[in-house]
Amino acid sequence: MKTAFLFPGQGAQVVGMGQDVAEAIPAAAQLYEQANDIAGFDLRKLCFEGPEDQLNTTAISQPAIFVTSAALLQAFKGQESTAGISPDVTAGLSLGEYTALYAAGAISFEDGLRLVLKRGQAMQAAADASEGSMVSVMGLEPDKVEALCAAARQGELLEPANFNCPGQVVISGAKAACERAATLAEEHGAMKAVILQVAGAFHTSMMAPAADELSQALADTQINDPAPIQVMSNVKGDYYGSVDEVRGGLTNQLTGAVLWQACVEKLLADGVECFYEIGPGKVLTGLMRRIHRRANITNVSSFAALEKL
Repeated sequence: MKTAFLFPGQGAQVVGMGQDVAEAIPAAAQLYEQANDIAGFDLRKLCFEGPEDQLNTTAISQPAIFVTSAALLQAFKGQESTAGISPDVTAGLSLGEYTALYAAGAISFEDGLRLVLKRGQAMQAAADASEGSMVSVMGLEPDKVEALCAAARQGELLEPANFNCPGQVVISGAKAACERAATLAEEHGAMKAVILQVAGAFHTSMMAPAADELSQALADTQINDPAPIQVMSNVKGDYYGSVDEVRGGLTNQLTGAVLWQACVEKLLADGVECFYEIGPGKVLTGLMRRIHRRANITNVSSFAALEKL
């Protein structure tokens, strides 16, 4: 039976995440110690105690989720009940792709965290330099979402950015265009549209300055061939085939759409029967149920969840 480990992206953060696993598992606590040394600030305290507004910033939430996911993975590997479970393939939603690469042995924890710190800071800077936003559109097929973007664009940037699951597409672009899209969505047949509380227009060309910075950081980072564990690429909805593809995929991910539904459908088509979402929150578990109602997915978002396995 093929197994996949899935890792969440930005938005999964919550104050208190990782605290119970760090208190229970010394190896997990050690990762937070290491993270504080690498980051140069008290990332552990922000995860465990907040404040929420600081944890929710792009520059902090990204490394916080990466480290908490890695800590939960460490605990998962160390528990007697789950120690024998290893993935045939890993996948992560946007930021989660870094944890997926770490879990597959393609990047080290230290390098993964440095990249994610750089990514978060660069995306925050690109967002601060532009007026961007994102809108979650529910109940529309992708072609209808494209038509909504065309109607709301009015010469500004607006495009689909996340194809998450059937009936949920996130669009991204200029703030005013996003506001127009949210207003027009029901006219176009959407059940609803929600403007997201994000710093900017992620997964569009507005993130090009961040992609340039990240590309340089990736060129200077040791990346191993992700084998024998395969890793899914968000931007192509298929497996990475080489180290060069990993560098290109992580760079293109900042300015291109995330094809999460396609990634999961590929895993299902290739015979993956057992899924574990490892990291804070239950976003991917919810999306999985929308993609395949009877999917066998286990959520590992706390030490309490681990103990139940």
